Amino acid sequence: MIVVLDFGSQYTQLIARRLRELEVYAEILPCTAPAEKVLAKSPQGIILSGGPASVHKSGSPRIDERLLRAGIPVLGICYGMQLLVHQHGGKVVPARRREYGHATVTRLGEDPLFQGLPKEMPVWMSHGDGAKSLGHNGFRVLARTSTAPFAAVADAARRQYGVQFHPEVAHTPGGARLLENFARTVCAVRERWTMASFLERSVASIRSQVGNGRVVCALSGGVDSSVAAALLSRAIGRRLHCVYVDTGLGRFGDLEHLREAFRGFKLDLKVVDASALFLKRLAGVSDPERKRKIIGRSFIEVFDREAKRLKGVEFLAQGTLYPDVIESVSVHGPSAVIKSHHNVGGLPKRMKLKLVEPLRFLFKDEVRRLGRAMKLPEILIGRHPFPGPGLAVRILGPVTWERLERLRRADRIVVEELRSSGWYAKVWQAFAVLLPVKTVGVMGDERTHDFVVAIRSVDSVDGMTADWSRLPHDLLARMSSRIVSEVRGINRVVYDATSKPPATIEWE
Repeated sequence: MIVVLDFGSQYTQLIARRLRELEVYAEILPCTAPAEKVLAKSPQGIILSGGPASVHKSGSPRIDERLLRAGIPVLGICYGMQLLVHQHGGKVVPARRREYGHATVTRLGEDPLFQGLPKEMPVWMSHGDGAKSLGHNGFRVLARTSTAPFAAVADAARRQYGVQFHPEVAHTPGGARLLENFARTVCAVRERWTMASFLERSVASIRSQVGNGRVVCALSGGVDSSVAAALLSRAIGRRLHCVYVDTGLGRFGDLEHLREAFRGFKLDLKVVDASALFLKRLAGVSDPERKRKIIGRSFIEVFDREAKRLKGVEFLAQGTLYPDVIESVSVHGPSAVIKSHHNVGGLPKRMKLKLVEPLRFLFKDEVRRLGRAMKLPEILIGRHPFPGPGLAVRILGPVTWERLERLRRADRIVVEELRSSGWYAKVWQAFAVLLPVKTVGVMGDERTHDFVVAIRSVDSVDGMTADWSRLPHDLLARMSSRIVSEVRGINRVVYDATSKPPATIEWE
């Protein structure tokens, strides 16, 4: 495996993702991680990420010297390269001209890191500092650009490399090959990390952790909880107890899809209809943050009550993913915690259950691949992401049963038209939003004064950034016509043409 030490770069997750796509297992640790913790993972290589700091300024993050003396190959990227140069006695200074965007790297000779790559290759730069001199430390120049004389450096004897550009981003076409060269040639990583190998190891790990115990899992019908439940079912069989809390805030046919997906798993599934409770507590609430807190608190209350009715349960399973861990538990070295995720940060103290998180080290696309490896149906694995609070945060303003049914029908039409046109699998996420706005319309010979629905569809890789989907006009026309004709109380449909950033994917 390869350890990626995070110095605060916005691209750190991409480094790990690119390596895993190359079937090389990678984990991210904060740059402040003690050397003992890093070495305990027995890494075959260490990658130092980029970051916003300047190595020549006091207080900037450093790498523990013991890691540089451990004989493990090291690759520094951007700030990581500057740090290698600085800590080995070289000099890093503010660049004469900040380099951001496309550049062309010219290789000066042969080296394993650039094996199979052309002498000149396009790369992506994003730096305000640069190496001025390498000093007498064994490093030599591997490549340069017109403005960066030390675009890549190496100390082959110590197997320490640095590149000023970002090989992990798509704007560096040869970047994947460079990372593969580092992992396979420099670090001699031979084992291939695949979903089949992950599945085998995960089943063994779950059995080891749970022993003869019983596990309760909140099954929502979403991709994450469904794959987690399928994995646990494979590992411990009937000792897994799943609870589906029907909040009344789900999509059309959620429960039916769930039952169909797990038909062959002999799953112990209990369905709890708590829709009346959730609607009562959400009555008159418009603030989205209050909605989320009410839903979260109510869900835990209902789930906790049902879990206590199960005898001998010692463990709680959650579909926590790797980005949740990274963004919530400050894995990011000097960078800030991005969000507080509902799956991370501990359980309510009264629950007294030990945690099982079988997907904790997977990215979203890897979870889908794992689901396919376990033969879960595509209608479940390929479903678009859905917010934890459900349709409550797609109804702007107070939530009522009438508004939920109105939005459910509109959303169903959006999904049906996407599927029938072949566009459902082409977009990352698409849905309808019910707006608290009434407009005048004409239907038949009568004037109407009804609500507006917005359609939102975005293209993304992991949801961290997104662009609005350029859906065909005739597809949008069919959606609009059907919604206005088939859903009472809606007389206007609009399309959201905003990217993330500046907007978020969800409206609330």
